[in-house]
Amino acid sequence: MLPREDLLKRVENKEEIARVIDQAEQAIKNWEVVVTDFLSPPILAEIQTIFKNLTEIEAVPWGGYPQAERQRVGLSRPDIALDESQVELAALDIAGNFLFDPATHRDFLGAILGTGIIREKIGDIIILGERGAQAIVVPEMVDFLTSSLTQVRSVAVKTQQIDFSELKIRPPQKKEMTTVEASMRLDAIASAGFGMSRSKMADAITGKDVRVNWKEITQSSYNVKQGDLIAVRGKGRLEIGEVSVTKKQRYRVNLVRYK
Repeated sequence: MLPREDLLKRVENKEEIARVIDQAEQAIKNWEVVVTDFLSPPILAEIQTIFKNLTEIEAVPWGGYPQAERQRVGLSRPDIALDESQVELAALDIAGNFLFDPATHRDFLGAILGTGIIREKIGDIIILGERGAQAIVVPEMVDFLTSSLTQVRSVAVKTQQIDFSELKIRPPQKKEMTTVEASMRLDAIASAGFGMSRSKMADAITGKDVRVNWKEITQSSYNVKQGDLIAVRGKGRLEIGEVSVTKKQRYRVNLVRYK
């Protein structure tokens, strides 16, 4: 089967990845498509890293729309047809009048979890302002949530299944910029990209609020490179574009910040 011990040596989220390896081995053994629960971006990144060179298994992630953060992963032998349509998902509309009692992502997530559902059964939650929210969930939770999710904060809500064509996805806001720095240190590049002081960024790094390619980095001196993705908790993401060296041996870095 899969080289479990070797694969787990290279990951940060060992418990979660071990479960995915179990499911991958089930797919190989039974010649079937197995679909994981929803996985967070750090775990998805590790799966893509450790599975990409394996010839025994194919992995297809899908979260309902191209920019989805939380996704399920379909697993199968390479000789079995596998595409996004086999990663089963359902979309819910959670409608209410939030004009006088605005609700955040945390409020909607808390209300869903308050029904007794675990986090792994829930994908992205799309906030619609005063009209409520939409959520992507595993299909087997639809009937339960449509009957059990009746209130968020103090607001009565009606929860019903909708078609994925009804999802109100907003394209991510992005800002392109260029910075010139003496080095490619994480604190230097990230502070420029997020518009924070270098000391505050250093505090965020040591406080475990910063990830590079979804891996937790706690050293400000860590060197980033072209193609890296920097995520700061509560601030969004920063993609490092083309890097060139100036005549004064400084680094000119193109950045794209996503909010």
